[in-house]
Amino acid sequence: MLKAVLFDLDDTLLGNSMEVFVPAYFEALTRYMAHLIPQDRLIAELMRGTRAMEKNDGSGPTNEEVFAHVFYPAVGYEQSVLEPLFRQFYLHEFPNLQHLTQQREEARPLVEWAFERGWRVVVATNPLFPRLPIEHRLSWAGVPADEFDYALLTCYENMHATKSHPAYYGEILERLDVRPNECLMVGDHWEWDILQSSSVGIPAYWIAEPTHTPPTDDVALVGQGTLAELWGQIETGVLSL
Repeated sequence: MLKAVLFDLDDTLLGNSMEVFVPAYFEALTRYMAHLIPQDRLIAELMRGTRAMEKNDGSGPTNEEVFAHVFYPAVGYEQSVLEPLFRQFYLHEFPNLQHLTQQREEARPLVEWAFERGWRVVVATNPLFPRLPIEHRLSWAGVPADEFDYALLTCYENMHATKSHPAYYGEILERLDVRPNECLMVGDHWEWDILQSSSVGIPAYWIAEPTHTPPTDDVALVGQGTLAELWGQIETGVLSL
């Protein structure tokens, strides 16, 4: 019996190409912090911190702690000095990036439907960001955290691995106290959302055009299609969960 649904955020619930969004995000952040840290240096250290988080495999500290250990000594400022500035950036500047994203009208009814079924709903986004910018993106998607009682919103403060590792999904299962076959993962990234979740036994629905061929044939998908097609399949009873 299904007990939990895990939704990826970017390019699943929210139209948001990381190839477009991340460079704009870095440009805005480095401009905001330029009075303290040269832009080129800040980008280099942000990338180094991100790579360190991507290697985090669930066996040690949180992603935030991994990032802090690498990033703050490299830029020459204490975390206590820069963290309030990052928060101000996320509060006041980050929202200006919303125009780079596209709200998907099916996201809200899909999330509402999952809650109406009594399932626990997880925002299973790759936990490389703090919670605050993730909450912004949920609002842009029309499914804000202050309106929906998510069982878990994965962010760099509360997770000990990234989606590059099965331990990310293992940690979600442990926190929800559910078995893999009691969950469904919905996401667009083949490796992060489909392969890694499937590797721990979580069934997956791949958000991709129906004409796209799965990169490997060793994953038994629950289904494949756009978010609109997923919602249509649920509404018409074609996909029974």
